[in-house]
Amino acid sequence: MNVEEILERLSELGSAQTKRIFMNHGASGNLFGVKVGDLKKLVKYVKKDQELALALYDTGNSDAMYLAGLSVNPKLMEKETLQKWVKKANWYILAEYTVAGVAAESPYALELACEWMESDEEMTAVAGWSTYANYLSITPDEKLDLEEIRDLLHRAEKTIHQEKNRVRYSMNGFVISVGAYVKALHDEAIIVAGTIGKVQVNMGNTACKVPHAVSYIKKVEERNKIGVKRKTCIC
Repeated sequence: MNVEEILERLSELGSAQTKRIFMNHGASGNLFGVKVGDLKKLVKYVKKDQELALALYDTGNSDAMYLAGLSVNPKLMEKETLQKWVKKANWYILAEYTVAGVAAESPYALELACEWMESDEEMTAVAGWSTYANYLSITPDEKLDLEEIRDLLHRAEKTIHQEKNRVRYSMNGFVISVGAYVKALHDEAIIVAGTIGKVQVNMGNTACKVPHAVSYIKKVEERNKIGVKRKTCIC
């Protein structure tokens, strides 16, 4: 399949109801409204063609961009391409999931995470915190810079309530990721999460809620899953 054929298929799979749901979550511009489950059925047509995956992201169609993130080989991504991707991520689904997931599995994960989280652009900063959080979920503890993570943990503790709307959500996710995936910092993350308390985020016209970090980490602990890494963070 080529780009045009995939876009035609996405158009057929899209629905007004799903498009409306996505727009309630902040999507705008070019999209058909395709459910993620249906996007995953198309991965087999794209996954072995890196150029096709990149071309899909370049269309600017949100559904095609998400499909690109599911299909691309992150190990082959160039840093310049990831920089272009983050600039085109115009809502949180693309920033927090597509860009962050691919960047976290790329050779530039930490470099870009630390750069992006300093950005004044909300979605870029969102991608930065989410990239680091995802990186923690797939990387063995012995390869992590615990002092850097600790510094970021306490930065979130001090600044989260003053950050831009969706950045607050991603920072909260970072704290959860530290508590759930980094054994050495688990107890410290619980303390930080308790200090932070409830995080207020405008979730748009949806029923979604911000996870309570302490409760979330405790549930992971109850399942004896603290420190258990994921095979992939692309979903």
